[in-house]
This record gives sequence, C-alpha cells and structure tokens, in this order.
Amino acid sequence: MKLEGIDHVALGVRDVSQSVAWYRQVLELERMHEGVWGDSPAMVGIGNTALALFPIQAKQVKAPPGKDTVAMRHVAFRANRSTFVEAQARLERLGIEVEFQDHEISHSIYFLDPDGHEIEITSYDVHEA
Repeated sequence: MKLEGIDHVALGVRDVSQSVAWYRQVLELERMHEGVWGDSPAMVGIGNTALALFPIQAKQVKAPPGKDTVAMRHVAFRANRSTFVEAQARLERLGIEVEFQDHEISHSIYFLDPDGHEIEITSYDVHEA
C-alpha cells in the first residue's frame, strides 16, 4: 500500500462559521469545497491537507488530552523557518498565547483554537538563521 499523505483531520467545533473565520484569519487557511455538502463539514486547508470542521453541541471546551490518554493530542502543520518565525510573531500580535518547544530536530509552537484543540506549527529548519 502506498498512501499519499493525510487528506484531512476531522474536528468537532461549537460554531462552524466562527471556526472557519478563525482558521482563515489566524493560519491563513483557505476555504475548500465550499457548498459541496451544505454547511457540514466546512473544509479549510492548504495544498492537499485540510481540517474538516463538524458542528457539535458541546457547552464547554475540554482541555486537550494528557500524555497518558489514548486520544489524538494535537494537529501539527509543518513550515519552513521563515514562515515559522512569522507565524510565531503573528500569533503573538493576535494575542494568542503560544508555547515554544525545542525538540532538537525541530522547533515547535503550540496554541489552542477557540474550541480548545491544540494546534502545532513545527519547523525542521532549526539551524537556519
């Protein structure tokens, strides 16, 4: 079997329109397949990778699962070094709290979307200026 990559990750969100707007503003993702399935799911992405945003009826945001929980923990987007640095500055300008981690082979920033999903932007270009 020769898979091509991940097509999309499905996320449950409280307000699809708000989430679409957030992902477009914050990560500059594009709306994809608009109107194909009505309003659900709403697809946002870049290139061949997307997030499928499904409406849920949750009243409160749950914390991301801990390291001892069997669950998907976060969604990671890869970026080159200049985009990584630009993304970190952009998130801070937007008032979004980020956590930086040095993984030796990569650098990552982590932050939460409006529904508490943990998002990561990572760069393997750690030795570039």
